[in-house]
Amino acid sequence: MPIKRSSVKDVRKTKTRTAYNTKYTAKAKLALDMARKSDYAPEKVVDAVKQLDKLAQKGIVHKKNSARKKSRLMKKANAAKLGTTAPAS
Repeated sequence: MPIKRSSVKDVRKTKTRTAYNTKYTAKAKLALDMARKSDYAPEKVVDAVKQLDKLAQKGIVHKKNSARKKSRLMKKANAAKLGTTAPAS
């Protein structure tokens, strides 16, 4: 257990932030999973991209992390639209 008052406050802040971040990351993971399971249906892909943008905007994940995930998602979605398989990466 922390002894200093500032350390006690840091523990409280970390707990609050973790709960907040977990809520939004869970939404994004669910949206990505739903996009995959629906064979990359356009409305599901748009929802997943929107969730990833929100994560980056709120500072929960780095903007380049979000961009990388969106890029990989769109690559697979476009391959599914054309009826081919996405290259393994």
